[in-house]
Amino acid sequence: MAAPWLANVTPFAMTRPSQFRSDPPPDLTSREYAKDYNEIKLIGALNSSTRNPDQTDVAQFYAGNTPVIWNRALREIAIAHVDNVGDSARLFALVDMAVADALISSWNDKTHYVFWRPITAIREGDNDGNPNTVGDPVWQPLITTPNYPDYTSGAVNFATAVATILEHFFETDQMTFSITTTNVGPTVQDTRTYHRFSDAVEDVVDARVYSGIHFRFADEAARTQGRQVAHRTFKNYLRPR
Repeated sequence: MAAPWLANVTPFAMTRPSQFRSDPPPDLTSREYAKDYNEIKLIGALNSSTRNPDQTDVAQFYAGNTPVIWNRALREIAIAHVDNVGDSARLFALVDMAVADALISSWNDKTHYVFWRPITAIREGDNDGNPNTVGDPVWQPLITTPNYPDYTSGAVNFATAVATILEHFFETDQMTFSITTTNVGPTVQDTRTYHRFSDAVEDVVDARVYSGIHFRFADEAARTQGRQVAHRTFKNYLRPR
């Protein structure tokens, strides 16, 4: 596992790395697990026949460097909408505190639950005790699977923490802004424009499914976790005088 130490780093705003521990992932024999298993098996496969070109583009777009993508967007938002250097510094500090703790939360969950990735789960689908998860021993995801457990998603945690701090800071979810990918792969477009912070997070949630590297329940749990971390950070730290 890459960076296992991250699970126990002293957090900035949380009381402990496990403060916002997610509920357990669904049982392998459950309907919820089978639903998300079959979704990603079809739409997240390397040569999926159900994933459309825009979905492939979203997956490739958010396969770029997550910290660079979001900090670049943050700089552009601050330049366009914050005219005081003190307020700008506060915004950057809040975002980076929140994303640090969001990643600590994610890695703490990963080391606690050690839940398998889709590539392993689908190849072992006939051995999980669920009659509704047919295995495929040669299944491949659209992008390479990172070397750490599935649950919860670090990228979704990161994106949600940024978006939630921005929503609190500007007191609205509505803002027109752009995100530019760092991925040099075959993306249809380099920049995506959004009108809500939450819409960008929604794309990241979907992207990890379309790319075949995260079950949807891992993304949804991460979205909840990222919001919890960001709420606590904004409420309790760096309050304006």
